[in-house]
Amino acid sequence: MNPERVWETPESEWRAVVNQVRAGQALRPDRWPNGARAAVALSFDADHETFELGQGRAAIGRLAWGEFGRRTGVPRVLEVLRRHDVRATFFTPAVAALIDPYAMRPITDAGHEVGVHGWMHENTSRLDRATERELMLRARDTLEQITGQRPVGHRAAQWDLSPHTIELVAELGFAYDSSMMADDECYELVVKGRATGLVEVPVEWVRDDAVYLLFNRDPATRPWTPPEAVFDIFRREFDAAFDEGGLFQLVMHPFVIGYRSRIWILDQLIAHARARGPIWFATHAEIADWVWRHRTGSQ
Repeated sequence: MNPERVWETPESEWRAVVNQVRAGQALRPDRWPNGARAAVALSFDADHETFELGQGRAAIGRLAWGEFGRRTGVPRVLEVLRRHDVRATFFTPAVAALIDPYAMRPITDAGHEVGVHGWMHENTSRLDRATERELMLRARDTLEQITGQRPVGHRAAQWDLSPHTIELVAELGFAYDSSMMADDECYELVVKGRATGLVEVPVEWVRDDAVYLLFNRDPATRPWTPPEAVFDIFRREFDAAFDEGGLFQLVMHPFVIGYRSRIWILDQLIAHARARGPIWFATHAEIADWVWRHRTGSQ
């Protein structure tokens, strides 16, 4: 497509673009485990130093900021999850795990899931197919070697996908992806008109702490939302999911949420969810498995 004259794009071309990856059958189950009214899937993108490295930069201060995520943010997150007896999913770039492999142990020892989140938090949309495939395999193998568990979930770094990403995730045998935004609820991914059997556990910028609380010089972004307002947004998203009997999925970053003035958001959100009624807190892998096994027409 010519960005200067998009109106001249032939229908065959724009249809091919739109149909590269689409949402297929809805995977909203008729019930959740143990009589739960709704499901909650908490996730933490443990980018750490690769948030800087993946952009091809090496500012010492920014690397220290990423180190805060591992050194301080993750322990604070794990403590909140421990107190509430909640398990979550930590999407981790392989290089972030390689920098300090021992830091992964408290995550897995607590029963949390580890998912693939790129090799070095690279922008997947800039990769050719062969390179993307090789990095996806290398990242999965590295995380398996470090953690002792084979990752079954994938999340593209920065949620930037190439035309090949979803096709590769399905081809390489992942159970689910969590990078796309076509629904609030899970759905099957369709590539070029073909159902893949791959579950999407969808994300959304509105359910991401970094949108509201991240500081960046270039491009210039500043934390513009007070923690109380961020909590209110997340609470309202959860309440709507609860009222609908659906899924509430959330993305947080240890180097964003892990500060003393912010970690309470996670703590109070879990407490609020529990106060509403019976809730199933689950890893993304558990959510994907449940919705697939309980999809319409399944036995």
